[in-house]
Amino acid sequence: MYTTNASRGLPRHRSRYPAERYTRWALRGLVAALVLALLWLVLAFHLNGQPIFALLFLVLGAALGVVFTRRTLMSHRYIFPAVASMALFVIFPLLYTVGISFSNYSSSNLLSEERVRAQLLSRTYQEESATFGFQLYSSDEGVRLYLEREGAPPTTGEAEAELEEALEGVSRFVTGPLSLQDGERRHVAIQPAAGEPVGEPLPMREVIAYRTALQNLVLATPEGLELRMAGLRHYAPMLDRYEVRADGSLYDRRDDLLLTADGETGFFVTEEGERITPGWPVAVGLDNYARIFLDPDIRGPFIQIFVWTFAFAGLTVLFTLIVGFVLASLLQWDQLRGKALYRTLLILPYAVPAFISILIFKGMFNQHFGEINLILDALFGVRPDWFTDPWLARSMLLIVNTWLGYPYMLLLCMGLIQSIPRDLYEASAVDGGGPLTNLFQITLPLIIKPLTPLLIACFAFNFNNFVLIALLTGGNPDILGASTPAGTTDLLVSYTYRIAFQDAGQNFGLAAAIATLIFLLVAGLALLNLRLAKVRV
Repeated sequence: MYTTNASRGLPRHRSRYPAERYTRWALRGLVAALVLALLWLVLAFHLNGQPIFALLFLVLGAALGVVFTRRTLMSHRYIFPAVASMALFVIFPLLYTVGISFSNYSSSNLLSEERVRAQLLSRTYQEESATFGFQLYSSDEGVRLYLEREGAPPTTGEAEAELEEALEGVSRFVTGPLSLQDGERRHVAIQPAAGEPVGEPLPMREVIAYRTALQNLVLATPEGLELRMAGLRHYAPMLDRYEVRADGSLYDRRDDLLLTADGETGFFVTEEGERITPGWPVAVGLDNYARIFLDPDIRGPFIQIFVWTFAFAGLTVLFTLIVGFVLASLLQWDQLRGKALYRTLLILPYAVPAFISILIFKGMFNQHFGEINLILDALFGVRPDWFTDPWLARSMLLIVNTWLGYPYMLLLCMGLIQSIPRDLYEASAVDGGGPLTNLFQITLPLIIKPLTPLLIACFAFNFNNFVLIALLTGGNPDILGASTPAGTTDLLVSYTYRIAFQDAGQNFGLAAAIATLIFLLVAGLALLNLRLAKVRV
């Protein structure tokens, strides 16, 4: 006879199996720990001035807490990790990239306006018109540094007036005993010298021997003025270069310039329009997209790379399909012996890591020492410039990529050909059909439809084949006259990488705009693939 928890006097919600109860508690503890960790990340990103990332983890933490605490959402708990991972690693980077494409984010516009202002205000300069000659004197306690003022700046500006006020009535300073063996930067207090130095000064060769240590000394006067080495025998005062005016502008005390913040360009600019780096990111709207199509120095290389990217992906699919289909057809020949051995040998390039094959081919195509040029020189007396001639470099890429990709097509074609009923070929033989008839009337029509989505996927993969370009040619040879780093063998993805990380300006905004266009193209190919595969989206 069965009894219930209620008949035994036990609470209805308590399970008869302690393991289930402990597992439930463990899961609740884990969820709580994850929520606390996400909240800690929110606080850390917020304190470090990253509100976008703080908002991202706040949303993830809130969603995690809601999904795992409400019974009505129990069915969503199993798919939540996948959805959260997609949001964190796919959707958020995509939206962040699109957002950057509407800004001037680059290596020169990297910091916030507050950090740019703080960095400029921290800059100093040497007032070399008011220098102090120095000499080193050795004593039993150590080496002392004596400084004597040599020149005074004209008191025409605020900086010079402050300098004269800080040095008023003092022309000589002296340090305490120093140890010049330590090469680290350090601050040393100096005091007005009471009289003439005692002893003989050290010769020039010993001063030169201590040069590194002297360069790392920052001499601080009682009034807070800092002196640093300005020459082999001189120290000069270090003054604050910029000061803040009442209207928020910055005054350059060294060059007597007034700098104002330009919210459109993200730079402090002079009255003549000269920009002072670094700057800060600002929204520029569609300027990056307009540059791609309207700037002739960018439009020309971009269109050339765009056409080559489509040609490279399309020709790769065509060549690999031809080679794979021919080999698959030959492997179906009934009279061929040792099919298993041939299949293994032909699929071997697919088993070797791609980067190893690419580096091997890079050595084989070497103009002076590569095996390919040695064979061509012995047979025909030519040594092609595979890496310097644009068309030869492109041909080399297609050759190598065909070698890397044909095993995949071979496997696909073998599987599709084997799925064709043999009765069709027997009926064709009865009707007098030959190999070409079987090829064009039976084989190709029956495999082309299931093969089309796979061909589009292969096209999309080669459209972004960054590894091959980076390891084999690096995008070279370069396109002459381009204002951005662009090569004749670059694909759009490698072109974007070079703009973002190899250009002196590291124009992340322009690179993000090109990456957004690449995403739209690949997304269009994916939708086409799904439509051809009759998948409802």
